[in-house]
Amino acid sequence: MTGAMDEVTLRHVAAMEPLAALMARAAAVRDEGFGAVVTYSRKIFIPLTRLCRDVCSYCTFAHPPRTGESPYLSPDEILAIARTGEAAGCREALFTLGDKPELRYRVAREALDQMGYGSTIDYLAAMCRLVLKETGLFPHANPGVMTAADIAALREVSISQGLMLEGTAPSLTARGGPHFGSPDKLPERRLETIRLAGEAQVPFTSGILIGLGESRSERIDALLALRALHRRHGHLQEIIIQNFRAKADTRMAFADEPDRDELLWTIAIARLAFGPHMTIQAPPNLAGAGFGQLLAAGINDWGGVSPVTPDHVNPEAPWPAIARLREETEARGGILTERLAAHPSHLVDLDRWQVPVLHGRLREAMDTHGLPRIDGWRVGSALPAPALVRRPSLPYDPRVQATLEALESGASPDDAMITQLLGARGPDVGAVCDAADALRAQTAGNEVSFVVNRNINYTNICFHKCAFCAFSKGKTAAELRGPAYDLDLEEVSRRTAEAWARGATEVCMQGGIHPHYSGQTYLDLLAAAKAGAKDIHVHAFSPLEVRHGAASLGVDVPTFLTMLRDAGLGSLPGTAAEILCDDVRDTLCPEKLTAGQWIETIEAAHGVGLPTTATIMYGHIERVEHQARHLLAIRALQARTGGITEFVPLPFVAAEAPIYRKGGARPGPTFREAILMHAVARLVLHPLIPNIQVSWVKMGEAGVSAALAAGVNDLGGTLMNESISRAAGAAHGQEWSPETMERVIRSEGREPRQRDTLYRAASIDRMAAGRGAEALTAPHQTAPRRRRALEEAGRS
Repeated sequence: MTGAMDEVTLRHVAAMEPLAALMARAAAVRDEGFGAVVTYSRKIFIPLTRLCRDVCSYCTFAHPPRTGESPYLSPDEILAIARTGEAAGCREALFTLGDKPELRYRVAREALDQMGYGSTIDYLAAMCRLVLKETGLFPHANPGVMTAADIAALREVSISQGLMLEGTAPSLTARGGPHFGSPDKLPERRLETIRLAGEAQVPFTSGILIGLGESRSERIDALLALRALHRRHGHLQEIIIQNFRAKADTRMAFADEPDRDELLWTIAIARLAFGPHMTIQAPPNLAGAGFGQLLAAGINDWGGVSPVTPDHVNPEAPWPAIARLREETEARGGILTERLAAHPSHLVDLDRWQVPVLHGRLREAMDTHGLPRIDGWRVGSALPAPALVRRPSLPYDPRVQATLEALESGASPDDAMITQLLGARGPDVGAVCDAADALRAQTAGNEVSFVVNRNINYTNICFHKCAFCAFSKGKTAAELRGPAYDLDLEEVSRRTAEAWARGATEVCMQGGIHPHYSGQTYLDLLAAAKAGAKDIHVHAFSPLEVRHGAASLGVDVPTFLTMLRDAGLGSLPGTAAEILCDDVRDTLCPEKLTAGQWIETIEAAHGVGLPTTATIMYGHIERVEHQARHLLAIRALQARTGGITEFVPLPFVAAEAPIYRKGGARPGPTFREAILMHAVARLVLHPLIPNIQVSWVKMGEAGVSAALAAGVNDLGGTLMNESISRAAGAAHGQEWSPETMERVIRSEGREPRQRDTLYRAASIDRMAAGRGAEALTAPHQTAPRRRRALEEAGRS
């Protein structure tokens, strides 16, 4: 385990180092892996049964059968609890229960038989399935010692499981010990269950219970036993350090409880034993007043906290209100962040850790980092945008602060720095955005530019089958947002002329990869646009189209680009970039050009004097490290050529995207992620790319306003016609007039500037033509050529 202390050093430090120094060391290790982020799970507690075959000396959760009380919660009772939790914003359904009560109590066996289940585990699996089916909650199961078959059955209906090791000290199970007479508390049985969970690749929670009479050295023994299993399987998602609390009416009612220093010491040792990347948790309700001090010992998680149900295991210690949890966390410099029942470490790689049937639901529920989406915002939707935390202060997270300071001093960004910034949460989001906006003011001033242009998508027929695309159609498909079309050259000329009359200085032309198109087709489209308005700037043809055209003519890419340039092409859109990582592209767009081919084509365009834009499409299947690699690839390209005019983050519009509709992608970035992408792009691409653009058609007016305070200095084009985002489900319209652009820009205290494609000031006559322009003539989506020929032949 990276960063974990070896056993000899750990035991030496544990024995010799004062508590304050030990805690400081542990907190520094925690900061290396988690920074200021402190997580918790908003959960509902479902006590499936309180019967148990074990007889632990401290437990009040389990009790013998009671007259008139059902041995198990009924399905209706379980659903009532789950629905109450869901209404309160919970995401986790924690199933806790006694261990194998049917092996001790006839009433449990009879109840299971009456319900048609062979074991408590069978009933638990059925109830997990019921909660999954009827609610939006994700089950986490704590059923005690399990067989491989038990674990496999629960893996199908839960996203994580757990079993506390509690301890390995021989005294715990000896006569007079707290676990005497409890067969499921034997350490070897519990370790075997944890091992089997690792073999089954189940995200698993475990930990130790301190203060039962074990020594400090024996606590380390237990932690190292867990570490050994985790090193073999990688399945432990968190280690809980739980302090014993004496409870009335138990055999240990008058036993001494471990004091705060013992708890702090054990937390610190656990952190050093497991290193910077393991989640270390301590329940806040068991620590008493001032529980925030536990953060100083190295925890990064508070565990599950319910706004509805009590802690049935520790009813004498109610959970703190979430507002109190946040207050304590922030007072210690932490950023309280919600998580799911499974931790991000075991959600980012769904193929390994989660059953396929749950992948779609999990992708819907989580962000790029594997944490829950906590707002209802969607790219392109008309839903209101959430407010971001903006506080005039230094970052809470020392990693974020160090990265911002390094970039400000001129350091070159690397993957780790970018992932830190993209992972900012809470008030740190505001700190990153403020840094980006200050850099924007320094480099681009107070102006916000835009261009009056028209999109002309000349065909939506495409023989590629990109998993994200809702725009393209097969040769005869008419699904999703309209029938296939293939514009006549006369229609291209007409639309260009109309755009010029309405003040445009640019037409942006792109389309699907039509199987019958050749390089000559692209030259003809270019000529048609120039015939409509000879002085208009033609910004056209993605790198994919360029390579298709070159191949069809049997020439290399630079030669074809030269032909296009000489025919009047002014610049290229840097689309089709998506994510410049081939492991993502293999799923997202396997038939498209590779990342290397995209870079090669853009570099070739710059080589023949054609400037380009650059883009990123994010929020689908990529991870944050892919986003970082993409930004660094764009930065390196611009350092070589200087030919990129602007960088345009394009958040994934999921609504009609095939990969999303099949459950294979997240529903786009969260609002936080979308704004951060613009801010981080400003910081990372400085000073090489001076212009960062926001897509109004994807982000909407509220998103544009937020992006303008996060490093953005350009709103792109007025568009006139927008087809691609609209086909994917965006609802922000097809055109923002110059007047709309100016209103939005001025509402944010900025100065609008109309530009041309190359960021020169638009001429007075062009600006005048764009104000008060007449409404567009309804465009004619010409039917595909082959179909038109058949129709015309039929009429004759």
